Amino acid sequence: MINGCKLGLDVSTSCTGVVILDCNGKFVLGAAFDFKNKNKFPNMFSKAQKIDSFLQEIKSNYPIDKITIESALQMFRPGASSATTISTLMKFNGIVSWLSYKVFGQEPEFLSAATARKVCGIKIPKGTKAKIAVMDHLIKNESQFIPFIKYTRTGSIAPHVYDIADAFVIAKASLT
Repeated sequence: MINGCKLGLDVSTSCTGVVILDCNGKFVLGAAFDFKNKNKFPNMFSKAQKIDSFLQEIKSNYPIDKITIESALQMFRPGASSATTISTLMKFNGIVSWLSYKVFGQEPEFLSAATARKVCGIKIPKGTKAKIAVMDHLIKNESQFIPFIKYTRTGSIAPHVYDIADAFVIAKASLT
């Protein structure tokens, strides 16, 4: 078993990224749960059950001593999420936060994506999408992340890898 692992979660109702780092920041596990299939995941409770099962599995295999969850969006931005989307995301973030507390018996910490990126030294150039800048940074600076990158058959990075990358940044920022 590995001592003092950090659990990072990038919570979303469409795809949730999960990363475990050891106490030295070494990438131990990365996973993403794609919830876009409405037949398989018809509501946020079926999604929460999937997360709960995975958290139970993590608990039985890794000694988690810190849980960090990306803070839910809390404000409107022109052309971004609607009030309904933000409300749904905040509900799901709350459910996953509670499940984390219930499974591991510890309060999760919350970090905004911007703060986590800043702590990790990731700069987002003007006009660049954050997810692209994060992936570029990880590819250039975190060689341990590269083996976990999966590609589509057309050669582009699989969409779920971006959620794992965000969870990695959240977990990495928690080391400080």
